Amino acid sequence: MQNKMLQKKLVSIIVPVYNEEKNIALFHKKLIRVIDSLGYSFEVIYVNDGSSDKSLLEIEKVSGSDSRVKYIDFSRNFGKEIATTCGINNCQGDACIMIDADLQHSVELIPDFLKKWEGGSEVVIGIRKGYRREDFVKKIGSMLFYKIIRSITDFEMIPNATDFRLIDRIVIDEFNRFKETNRMTRALIDWLGFRRSYIYFEVGVRQNGKSNYTFWKLFRLAMNGFVSLSFLPLKLAGYLGIAITLTSGTFGLYILISKYLFGSYFAGDFTGSEQLAVLTVFLVGIILVSLGLIALYIANIHDEVIGRPMYVVRRKKLNSEKS
Repeated sequence: MQNKMLQKKLVSIIVPVYNEEKNIALFHKKLIRVIDSLGYSFEVIYVNDGSSDKSLLEIEKVSGSDSRVKYIDFSRNFGKEIATTCGINNCQGDACIMIDADLQHSVELIPDFLKKWEGGSEVVIGIRKGYRREDFVKKIGSMLFYKIIRSITDFEMIPNATDFRLIDRIVIDEFNRFKETNRMTRALIDWLGFRRSYIYFEVGVRQNGKSNYTFWKLFRLAMNGFVSLSFLPLKLAGYLGIAITLTSGTFGLYILISKYLFGSYFAGDFTGSEQLAVLTVFLVGIILVSLGLIALYIANIHDEVIGRPMYVVRRKKLNSEKS
């Protein structure tokens, strides 16, 4: 019993990797400098998300020199959300910390995350303090995303929240019950609730390479978030139909009254054919937008029903031996 009480808590560090060959050695050097000074046991899980460079080779190098390092190598690129999910699925810690390998998430903050956790927080979220000038487009997009998502969902998502966060074992176990394939990891963790606290930090400068999150990848992630977290976009088609019906009915009544009862016509010099053409194009646009929203939900249903695995593993090292 006494030995069990003296046993150190195990903390898992989950690092999704995609084309970070020049950053991994530097990241791991800084990481071990921090965690070696802490009174915990650690496992470091690198998830290679189908990198096309030598990221896996670099991971194998640090794995050979550090017995705490484990890795999972995907057969192809499945995306950061899936790579993070895989790490959470396979971690053994009493808590896990998710962090990027590009050093924009400061490893020096790990003790602060652990302190919040020891203080009773079950989820500790890293909040970005601001954006650099070159990230202005991301800033506007992020602001719009959080305004929309907070208005259409029934749980709280904090603006500028990042994937740099700690979650307790109880949260890990609940997270692993999720089955959907189209997912936004941070949103699912927020949906779970639990006791939360926050750490505000300045985003560091990427050491090498360039960000793998293009505008379209971020847009796709946002759309997945909207569709998977709320039915409001689907209901919007019905709301638009009601609004257009009421509006067009009112205008039609106004035309009848003004033309046949008062002999005037509100549309000025536009002919009836021109007005009808504009109205038709407008209605067709609304129909296509509505069909697009419905198609997103149908696509999500299709992905879930066919039951494909979220990821495919080429090789992994989760114990002392490779498998």
